[in-house]
Amino acid sequence: MKPYFFAVAGFCLASCVWAQSAVHQVKLITPEAALKAASAALETCRKQGYQVAVAVVDRGGVLQVLLRDRFAGPHTPRVATDKAWTANSFKTSTMDLAVETQPGKPMSGLRALPRFLAAGGGLMIEAGGSQFGAIGVSGAPGGEADEVCAKAGIKAIAEDLEF
Repeated sequence: MKPYFFAVAGFCLASCVWAQSAVHQVKLITPEAALKAASAALETCRKQGYQVAVAVVDRGGVLQVLLRDRFAGPHTPRVATDKAWTANSFKTSTMDLAVETQPGKPMSGLRALPRFLAAGGGLMIEAGGSQFGAIGVSGAPGGEADEVCAKAGIKAIAEDLEF
């Protein structure tokens, strides 16, 4: 692409941008795929004896599905949703963020952000180089167990996301 700009004495007078298409296309996760992922994660946790909540957000961080097992704690829906939002927003697992945002680390200030939740159980949903959203699980005994269930949810829709 050729740059398009007008300059006088080194200053831009108009548009100093690269010529680009005016349209950008993205692929979105369907509510059906989000429900399938959440259901698989919930079922995986149930089989291990855990009562959890599972949230799936789209690529914009908007909640698509929230499932809460009947005996999951009252805090689990919000925690699962915030884990999914955090993984999606920062494009990394919340388990990794738990390590990288410990006190004294350069990114520790992120813990002060609203909705930021640095505990295992939040994973991005991605395939074919596209980000579709994220899944968050809360209620199992520890972030590692939450993450196992989240991975099962993603695995359940992996073939559906391939293109």
